[in-house]
Amino acid sequence: MLVIADRLNATRQPIANALEARDAAFVQKEARRQVEAGATCLDVNTALSPETEQDLMVWAVDVIREVTEAPLSIDSANPAVARAGLERLPKGSAVLNSISAEAGRIEGMLPLVVEFETRVVVLAMDDQGMPTSCADRWRALETIFAKTDAAGVARDRLLVDPLVRPVATNPEQVAPCLQMIREIADKGQGAGTTMGLSNISFGLPERRYLNRTFLAMAIEAGLTAAILDPLEPDLMATCLAGACLVAQDDFCMNYITAQRQGKL
Repeated sequence: MLVIADRLNATRQPIANALEARDAAFVQKEARRQVEAGATCLDVNTALSPETEQDLMVWAVDVIREVTEAPLSIDSANPAVARAGLERLPKGSAVLNSISAEAGRIEGMLPLVVEFETRVVVLAMDDQGMPTSCADRWRALETIFAKTDAAGVARDRLLVDPLVRPVATNPEQVAPCLQMIREIADKGQGAGTTMGLSNISFGLPERRYLNRTFLAMAIEAGLTAAILDPLEPDLMATCLAGACLVAQDDFCMNYITAQRQGKL
């Protein structure tokens, strides 16, 4: 499973403070900790303000690249910011977060996917708003797939996000999200799936229990990537155990190695 670590995000106050202060040591420490915990990709979001986002993206990418060669996920709704980050990275190494079927969004981002040969998070939504059913999600995806196919972007470079919503306010959305993961695995012609895991537990106490349980359910449904906090207790152990149980870990060697390294 592709583990996209989500801690380097300007919505987190410690990261916002570090970005504002240009605290390279703090950002680098966060990057190293996530990779050491098992992250295979680091999401980078610098959206403190429209005025500073682009400069901070360039700074953050350069600072992180000084301490790790892990792939980066460039996370911005602004194509100019996304381009600035992607230009600092080896072609074909990055993930772009994200595109959708909303008017104007795919037109601004899809050329970057093609030019920089990125993988890309695909939000299953369009101008009708947040989806509620699998049919809503497929309506958006059919629009996106038509454009990515026409642009020559292979389906295996797409990571479809069915858009997880908090179970506290949208308990009825758990089932269609899991069903979409199954349907993408069956009908997506090679497209993968991802999700912002912590969305499921927003607003509830002891969120780690919900996150771990939902992750296990999603892995069984066929999830291929997740945007999560690799430092959350036991979450990476759930990833490793889940990979074993769905035959994604040959001879359980990743699980065994993690145990020998004291990571379980």
